[in-house]
Amino acid sequence: MPFVSQRIPISGASRQHMSYGTELYPNILHYFRKTPASIVCPHFWELRWAYGCPFACAYCYLQGTFRGNKEPRYVPVGHVLIALEDAFKDENLKPSIFNSGELADSLMSPPIMEKIADKFEGQTRHKLLLLTKSTNTTFLVKRPRMQTIVSFTINNAEVWKRWEQKTPPPEKRVEAARAASDAGYEVRVRIDPIFPIDDWKVYYGNLLNFLLSRVWPERITLGMPRGLAKTLMFSKDLSWAQGMTEKSGWGKKFPEPLRKEVYSFFLTKLADFGFDRGKIALCKETVTLSRELNMGRRCNCVW
Repeated sequence: MPFVSQRIPISGASRQHMSYGTELYPNILHYFRKTPASIVCPHFWELRWAYGCPFACAYCYLQGTFRGNKEPRYVPVGHVLIALEDAFKDENLKPSIFNSGELADSLMSPPIMEKIADKFEGQTRHKLLLLTKSTNTTFLVKRPRMQTIVSFTINNAEVWKRWEQKTPPPEKRVEAARAASDAGYEVRVRIDPIFPIDDWKVYYGNLLNFLLSRVWPERITLGMPRGLAKTLMFSKDLSWAQGMTEKSGWGKKFPEPLRKEVYSFFLTKLADFGFDRGKIALCKETVTLSRELNMGRRCNCVW
């Protein structure tokens, strides 16, 4: 069934898969369910409050999504708040997490996101997920919110230097995560994409040491690069994609034995720290490898 506007009545079981918006912006809240059967990630809700990103990560999939134009664009915040109000009033909508960082960096406009986060505080059934590489957390720390989850994407220093242009250094992101956690937020961390560069075990071991000595995330999501066709087409620097020879339902990947080695390293290191395996997730990985690693169907974007 195609996605429809909130203003078109549909019944019972289908209501969980509807969209919410206004006449001008009908898909502000959009239920993403296009994950291929061969990929482990579950369906989730997108909050389409903006499009694009001010950062210049060489591997960013938004390059393909927006055909090379990642200049930030915003939906008028009033329309976003109307869509949220409609969703919050729908008693048939199960408690959900709304991911505001799928098509934009969630903190690229703090004044807009502050209004959205405040809207979530008017109810207790649904949560706002912020997904970011930014350190624009002042408004969050100043006023803690119970209905907001803050998820930081963090990589090691060498990957940051090579492919994450215009982003804050990893240590700054870790400190922002610590400040959010100290303020009472549920903090999640994505280490994604993990690149098996020379001495990758040293670099990522150092990252885990630094991260877990300062903040203890509620969830850590691991992922490796995905070379979607459009991403590869519009990426100006393809050095990050060298060695990605395996085809999958979510673009080209590094060969499965290498991915298994990388994930096994992280699982072992996190276990050494005493981090609960049940709080570790894989992103956009194959069902086959997830089963081999005995990982569940956990995800950064859902409960």
